[in-house]
Amino acid sequence: MFSRIYSAQTNVLRGQLITIEVDISRNTLHAFTIVGLPDKAVDESKDRVSSAIKNSNFKSPKSQNQKIVISLSPADLKKEGSYFDLGIALAYLLGSEEIAFDPEKKLFLGELSLNGQLRPIKGALPLVEEAKRAGFTEIYLPKENAKEAALISGIDIYGAEELSEVIEHLTADVIDKKKKKDEKPARKIPLQPPTPITYERNAHDIDFRDIRGQESAKRGLEIAAAGGHNIAMSGPPGTGKTMLARAFADLLPDLTLPEILEATAIHSIAGSLGSDLVTAPPFRSPHHSSSYVSLVGGGTIPKPGEVTLAHRGVLFLDEFPEFEKRVIESLRQPLEDNVVSISRAKGTAVFPSNFILIAAMNPCPCGNAGSRQKQCICMPSDLARYARKISGPIMDRIDLWVTVGAVDYQKLGDDASVGETSGDISTRVARARTIQEKRFKNHPRKIRVNSDMNVKDLSAFVRLDPEVRTTLETSAAKLQLSARAYHRIMKLARTIADLEGSENVTESNILEALQYRPRQLA
Repeated sequence: MFSRIYSAQTNVLRGQLITIEVDISRNTLHAFTIVGLPDKAVDESKDRVSSAIKNSNFKSPKSQNQKIVISLSPADLKKEGSYFDLGIALAYLLGSEEIAFDPEKKLFLGELSLNGQLRPIKGALPLVEEAKRAGFTEIYLPKENAKEAALISGIDIYGAEELSEVIEHLTADVIDKKKKKDEKPARKIPLQPPTPITYERNAHDIDFRDIRGQESAKRGLEIAAAGGHNIAMSGPPGTGKTMLARAFADLLPDLTLPEILEATAIHSIAGSLGSDLVTAPPFRSPHHSSSYVSLVGGGTIPKPGEVTLAHRGVLFLDEFPEFEKRVIESLRQPLEDNVVSISRAKGTAVFPSNFILIAAMNPCPCGNAGSRQKQCICMPSDLARYARKISGPIMDRIDLWVTVGAVDYQKLGDDASVGETSGDISTRVARARTIQEKRFKNHPRKIRVNSDMNVKDLSAFVRLDPEVRTTLETSAAKLQLSARAYHRIMKLARTIADLEGSENVTESNILEALQYRPRQLA
């Protein structure tokens, strides 16, 4: 008495197919065993599945003297979560010959409650993608996950509410043969229609027009949005740094279809998917008390952190120097390589982390350093410690450093309808992004924005006239810029030229880019 059914679980950020095999031996002392490196949640599925089967009007596996062995393969892969409940229940019923159907090319996902209802799972999208790659044609999963799963075309998605519904659908032909002509046919699960892509933006209360003054900061954020550059804002408390960062989210264009699927899969696995898909660039704002693992990712079995959840979007770190130094230094690799590589004894996990960093900070612990109105009360040792929190390598990786100074009280009372709106700025950003899209259309690395260029790309796409290059080299020598900072100036100047619609990078573009190099915090 043997059966084989297919399921899946998430493995890092991809799906992993799992084969469920059931062997039943009758007329022996009762035993119910799951093998294949199950974790506690998988091992406890024996009780969930037994109750779900009993409450679906079938004999409970625990009510008979029989030995049940359930094998989850590959056997050397750790099995986690409640993905396999539905598959285990169907495999047992099929092996005990209580139901009959063809399980080939069918994948079963879902957690079972004790009364047989199906509960949603995490990571449905990457699991369906992997099933399609493996040649499966039908997916059965909880109804709450059906819309997310139906983002993948070319595979039939069936969303069910309970175990009995799935059983009746799979055995409908057998049931209908036994029924009389005047009886209703067996109910079948309707095929889930393809999920349409509808672009929805989170409602933000802050518009750039609502923020008085701070023109240099607004200009810096516009450049950052246009070229995907990292930006840091420094200024005393209450000058609008947080408001500017939150208004920044409206400047970025909607995600493309491949980016939507990529971002949705990440948030689905992490369990942070609020709707059926992610169409707007993610905006993540972790508190400064966040741990190293929560920001970068990791754990015994590596999980994505905030830098990965912000992939294709924005990571806003308010009170930047207040983060632990180890946490700040952990940003080096994602800011440089756009990936996070986490190594453990069992292997290495690589998470994508291509985001725009917005860092906001005060000039000193009390916030009054450099102020003409208030006196700084920090001790020299406090200033030195505060400045050391942001190392040179981190400062080098941030393209724009802008000062957000105190605003005159007269400007605070100005008419809000005078300044530019977020929509006005986002129009220019979209125009610059279109220029970059055409520039990198046939790029082998599929880069999207100027900040993604490497040294080889700079030689091809940022051509400087002799006098412009002389200005850059002279300025770099005076400012003692590193090679990384030198190249970042070129990328920044290219973005400024794109905002102006200029084909060539001019001397004024270089000079403006140089203005955004970092100053000392205190």
